[in-house]
Amino acid sequence: MNVRRLIPTAALAGAVALGATALTACSGASAGGGKDGKLDVMSSFYPMQFLAEQIGKDHVKVGTLTKPGVEPHDLEITPKQTGQLGESDVVLYLKGLQPAVDKAVAQSGVKHVVDAAKLTKLEVHGSSGHAHEGEGEEGHDHAHGEAGEDPHVWLDPVKYAEVAKGVGAALEKADPDHAADYRKNTDELLGKLTALDTEFKDGLRNTASKTFITTHSAFGYLAERYGLDQEGISGVDPESEPSPARMKELQAVARKDNVSTVFFETLASDKTAKSLATDTGLKTDVLDPLEGITDKSQGADYFEVMRSNLKNLQKALGSK
Repeated sequence: MNVRRLIPTAALAGAVALGATALTACSGASAGGGKDGKLDVMSSFYPMQFLAEQIGKDHVKVGTLTKPGVEPHDLEITPKQTGQLGESDVVLYLKGLQPAVDKAVAQSGVKHVVDAAKLTKLEVHGSSGHAHEGEGEEGHDHAHGEAGEDPHVWLDPVKYAEVAKGVGAALEKADPDHAADYRKNTDELLGKLTALDTEFKDGLRNTASKTFITTHSAFGYLAERYGLDQEGISGVDPESEPSPARMKELQAVARKDNVSTVFFETLASDKTAKSLATDTGLKTDVLDPLEGITDKSQGADYFEVMRSNLKNLQKALGSK
């Protein structure tokens, strides 16, 4: 069998981990075979992978189901990947974000399954960052959970820290021999996330505008945390043209709220953003939802990309 072709590689560590689990599955060996005592952790996509790597460090082998450059919402899982998932010691995912992953996890039989959606409170966001439950969903460009909750909790450092705590506790439970290290690593990560939260608070406290326009309405939690308003372009396809009605509405918003920039993301085409920007006389820039890291990302990891997002927001909003 050609194992290599089937392995999704989000990073070298992911490739090694997935290769090991795939070979284990093919040979019929037990899940504990050939692991050098390391915990096999399978993550659904980058934000979960990053937590596992930061908290687990040398004690874990981390794989991911979502290849770099693949839009996580569109992920389809092969039977082979489902088998690899079943060989893992721990699975980290976010229920409601990737239906294919939800189904595979439910069938995996893995003892230690961590659902990030249960580790922090999910909210409903519309096109504006301050929208709450019961308000419209216009501006979302993909389906969320059954109740319409926004799954993008990792874009709020405070909520991501809550998820990190739960992941740390899960690794301690799965591998009690290294519990002290997991606790230490979790505390270090929480410190870094607290510092990032402070940077965002200070960096966005005084801005000429509080409104930003984005093709991907992933930033509801970030907007709410730092007193901003997110305006998403309607349409389920990131490459689709906005409707004339929405275009007119966004032109009015841009004038009223002193908007200078339309943001697009690295994993999707910038066609929609450029179309709107041309018609409204606005600039375009990147606001990365951090669903994956590629060579086009403005940074090599979560913290670097988040700081790039902050810098781009400050520039667009007119930070004083």
